[in-house]
Amino acid sequence: MLTRRCTQRQFLLRPDPTTNATFLYCLAEAAQRFDIEVILPSVLSNHHHTICFDRHGRIIEFVEHLHKFIAKAMNAHRGRWENFWSTEPPCLVRMVETNDVIDKLVYAATNPVKDGLVLRVHHWPGVNGLSALLNQRPTIVQRPRHFFRAVGSMPAEVTLSLVIPPELGDGDDIRRILRERIADVEENVAAARTSAGMPILGRRRVLQQSWRDRPSSREPRRGLRPRVAARNVWARIEALLRNRDFVSAYRAARARWRTGLAVEFPAGTYWLRRHAGVPVASPG
Repeated sequence: MLTRRCTQRQFLLRPDPTTNATFLYCLAEAAQRFDIEVILPSVLSNHHHTICFDRHGRIIEFVEHLHKFIAKAMNAHRGRWENFWSTEPPCLVRMVETNDVIDKLVYAATNPVKDGLVLRVHHWPGVNGLSALLNQRPTIVQRPRHFFRAVGSMPAEVTLSLVIPPELGDGDDIRRILRERIADVEENVAAARTSAGMPILGRRRVLQQSWRDRPSSREPRRGLRPRVAARNVWARIEALLRNRDFVSAYRAARARWRTGLAVEFPAGTYWLRRHAGVPVASPG
């Protein structure tokens, strides 16, 4: 799952037709360019969660391209010049098992509900791919006119098809589980807010917010930045050990490579493969 916040927590992604179309266009174009399978995007006013499947090891290029073009296009839309995204790096979390992917899909899809912004997921006026994913409906997006040139290299339109990769299991079963779990979240959150007397903000007030505003709540700092998500503790430990083994193998290969020796880097090496053309082992 890819997550990134806007600078200073500002509502720079506050929903409006241009913002929604710009995000979807940039996402669809980047996904096609780097062969990334998008499962679900969920865009709140000051951050986004995008759950995707990286089949070809190009997620870093995808993240760079996606955020660069969203920042440029949205700055043009807002009439601003400063950095669009927070200075902290994007958060990439690898889900280890199918249940972990489902957990994150429910989390991302219901984000506006749990934050008290709308009562149901489909009420959210911003980008939320739940309906398109559940109904297997592709989204065709036209190139935004406010930033991209008509005679430029970017395509006039792109299609975003949200998919459930076969590696996760039967798509119909996963969609059924998602429907049930999201309905449960909606009902439980609504009941909890009613009993506590807490109103929701509502679609209309969300759209009326200034993009220059930010939440009044205090942002937590110095917390953990997870790299893997696993409900099963042993699966999480195994994934963390694999990460540790990769770092050790990479450091050893790099040390030998710097002395001029021929060496094959471990599968997953990105920067040196792209910029120095080093040989990299195939995933096994």
